[in-house]
Parts: sequence; structure tokens; C-alpha cells
Amino acid sequence: MNSSSIKVGIIGCGMISNTYIKHCKTFPILEIVHCADRNPERSAAKAAEYGIPQHGSVEQLLADSEVDLVVNLTTPRGHASVNLAAIAAGKHVFCEKPFSINLDEGLPVLAAARAKGVLIGCAPDTFFGPPHQTCRKLIDDGAIGAPVAAVAFMACHGWEDGHPNPAFYYDIGGGPMFDMGPYYLAALVNLMGPMKRVSGSAKITSPTRTLTKPSHPLYRTQIEVKAPTHLSGTIDFQNGAIATVMMSFDVWAQHLPCIEIYGTEGTLVLPGIGTGGEVLLRRSEHREWRNMPITHTSICSQGAAIADMAYALREGRAHRANGEMACHLVDAMQAFEDSSREGRHVELSTTCAQPAALSPGLEVGVIG
Repeated sequence: MNSSSIKVGIIGCGMISNTYIKHCKTFPILEIVHCADRNPERSAAKAAEYGIPQHGSVEQLLADSEVDLVVNLTTPRGHASVNLAAIAAGKHVFCEKPFSINLDEGLPVLAAARAKGVLIGCAPDTFFGPPHQTCRKLIDDGAIGAPVAAVAFMACHGWEDGHPNPAFYYDIGGGPMFDMGPYYLAALVNLMGPMKRVSGSAKITSPTRTLTKPSHPLYRTQIEVKAPTHLSGTIDFQNGAIATVMMSFDVWAQHLPCIEIYGTEGTLVLPGIGTGGEVLLRRSEHREWRNMPITHTSICSQGAAIADMAYALREGRAHRANGEMACHLVDAMQAFEDSSREGRHVELSTTCAQPAALSPGLEVGVIG
């Protein structure tokens, strides 16, 4: 055991846990010592696969005094209750996105963490990735002048053709906004700061979805759709910029940009969320797009926010993907639906600090 590491317990041993476990192992400050699942066979299998020394029930993990930080990888409806239980046990908590299925569930979690004196954080941490941090540095250095506007688009046809258990994607707390929206909104907040107002239109295009993967045991089963599957609208940011956003599970094919930032002196184009790729800059005086050098090459984004929490604990500083930002994202995502239903702009009731930019040139496995 590494006495200087932060000891991590994983709650929820489904598909996404593989990615988290693999990436957490790239950060020496993190040591996974326990995993738990409501299905004991699944937690036992995960422990055996990755050499995790302890496994069992959620209650056993929360009672384990060795666990410093809980990583909550349950489905969205379980996020708030598991977070509260972990906080009550005195654990720091990092939660998979979304932080909660609505703001009424999220704010008490934030308050409980403050009262207990523990850190609370939430995915996504894709904004830690090299292209996003490169764009952040370019904006901070004035490469496009002052941000004026942005676009963020995600369009596909959902997950019922590939995911082994896709029903929660269409439940309350799912849909493209609560599933994929956190990646895009977090990216925009990282680049331009907190949001102020949202206006949106939302719809459920089909009342059911059919599982279309032939190898799935529930092949041809229909899923009831409870969350909007297509949303579009605008976000007004506190710095005056305006973003146009579309999140959809109703699109078979598209040729849209992922994220673009428009400034008073130029434009930045980001690659897809969670991927590598080119960062393109075209300033007002340029005749052509320029492929910009990636300035942050050492960061593996998924798991980085957990390592950032661990370093924050060690160094007594703020961490970036924190609960305030997570609640702010939930506030905005909920506002798209509220705006559509009520036919009005929605002023957000929350705010957050713009995350601190990462330092370029970090060693692999270090967050600073």
C-alpha cells in the first residue's frame, strides 16, 4: 500500500467502471482499495479482474475506514442518495455525471458536503483533456479576443443499439441533455465562465425506443421514453457571450461542428468531446485555418478530476470539477426543459467559478 496515496472506493461496477479503474491507475496519487455493487457477483468479478483488495456491498464499502474518497458510478437516479450516504460516512465523493436528475436533489448534496467538511465533485472531466486545455490557454492569451458566441452540437440516434442496459438513458435524468450535455456545457464553462440565462425547446419524438442489438437478451423489447430526446436553445453567459446548443437522440446522420468559439478577433474549433484531434484557429487577419500545437500533452482526461480532487486534498486548494460547477450544469440542463415547457427565458439560480486552467508541461500522472 502507498501511504501517500488517496484511497479510493468504487461504487457501481458496470461498464463505465472499467474506464475509470484503468485511468485512475495512471495517477500514482490514487489507489483503488475497495469496490462495491448491489450485485455482489459483479463487484467480486471486478475486484478479481483489476486486483482490487476488497469488494462487497455498498454498506461495507462505506464502513471501510481505509476509503478516503468514494467514486459513485451508479445510474443517474441513484446519484444523490449514494452521494448523501457517502458524505454521511465522512467520505469525499466524486460522482459520475449528471450530479443529480434535478436541482432539488443536487443542492442538498452540496449543502451536506459543506456541512460535513468533505469535498464533492462530479464528471465530466473531459475539459481537462489536451485539446480543451489548449483552447483555454489560447483564449486566456487573447488569441481570439473576447469571446462573443459559441456553438455546441451533439446529434446521434441514442444508445439502444449497443448499450447492454440502455433504459436509463431514456428515463428522467437521461436523454441527450443530461447524458451528453454535461460534456458540452462543462467545456463551455471552462472556456467562457459561468452561465446566466437559458432559453430552449425540447421534445420527445417517439414515446418508445426498441432494443435493436440482436445479441441483447431483451432484443426487440420496447423502452418507455420519459426524457426529451431532442433539445435546442441558447445560453447567455455572464461574460456576455451567447451559445447556441443542440443535443439530440433523434438524428441518424449529421455533419455538424462539435464546439466552436467565436471571438472579436478570430475563431477556435475544438475536436470531438473526449477525443484527440486538431485545434484550429483562424484569426481575423488569417486567410487560412491554422492547426495549433497541443500545449497540454500529458493529461488523460477521464479520471483526471478524481486525481485533481486528491491533489486538492493534499495541497489544501480548490478542485476544478467541483460540486458548485456540477449543480450549475444541472441548473442549466433543467432550464432547457423548463424554458420549453413554460415558454420563457429561465434565469439560472446558481453560479460557479470558472475552473482554473491546467498548467502546460505537467508530468504524466500529475495534476497541477
